[in-house]
Amino acid sequence: MAKISKIMGCTLTEFLLIVAGSFLVAAEVTWLASPFGLVAGGVSGIAIVVKELSQMLLGTGIALSITNLALNIPLFLIGIYQRGFRFAQKSLYSVILLSLFMEFCEHIPNIFQIGDDIFLASVFGGAMMGLGIGLVLKANASTGGTDMLAAIVQHKRPNMPVSNMLLIIDGIIILSGLFVFGPKQTMYAIISVFISTKVMGLILEGGRSARAAYILSDQYEAISQKIFDTIDRGNTAIYTQGMYTRKDSKMLMVIVSRKEIGVLRRIVHEIDPKAFVIISEVKDVLGEGFVEDYTSAIF
Repeated sequence: MAKISKIMGCTLTEFLLIVAGSFLVAAEVTWLASPFGLVAGGVSGIAIVVKELSQMLLGTGIALSITNLALNIPLFLIGIYQRGFRFAQKSLYSVILLSLFMEFCEHIPNIFQIGDDIFLASVFGGAMMGLGIGLVLKANASTGGTDMLAAIVQHKRPNMPVSNMLLIIDGIIILSGLFVFGPKQTMYAIISVFISTKVMGLILEGGRSARAAYILSDQYEAISQKIFDTIDRGNTAIYTQGMYTRKDSKMLMVIVSRKEIGVLRRIVHEIDPKAFVIISEVKDVLGEGFVEDYTSAIF
């Protein structure tokens, strides 16, 4: 098994994540985005535009899978030339599987019989897209396309922010959808992008996200003990000094789950209603009480 994983360049779990994620993306593009003209960026968005234009000009639409492969092949060849095969290996699996699944979905009945409900298509399609891309990203791969293009450009121009680059590229693709399908579909496509981004974030971070609370109070000892007794969370005292009063004190830092934050607020308020509390979002937590197996955090 270890030899097979070494040859494949990924573990069995990673490969299964890529397979599942690629299928979800292909199904969303083929059954929801393309029929409703929802151009949400990326190579899949270009494929939808190309299919529509070729249908209008040639009388037959160019298959989504063909455009997906045609655009990704040169990008991968450049990426492999720049950084070597291992850099693009897992993403290459995703692109090949994505094209195969697109072709497969084109030839079987659409299971999402939602009539002409474009709102449902944009909402549910966005969720599907976010879930699919999230699973692929969990395997440390990507679906290629604009991500690969951004990586190629960044290799040449390291100081250029990837996020800005992707925003510009996807913006141009979405704008092309505006001219081909009209403003209504474009507005729904933007809704779909927003939902897919949120779902992707939940897949990548939601399972391990938490809240960090910083508590400034003269009654930190009582608050600390109450936190131990009530929600069984460890907390740390950090020595502080008020720069106006020059008074030395201690600030409590505690990490809690999202469902525990309300209990924590009540604990602090009951002991010291005048306590100063800062609560911030934590994207990932590794350690006792959260993810204790560090290797599992990869997935």
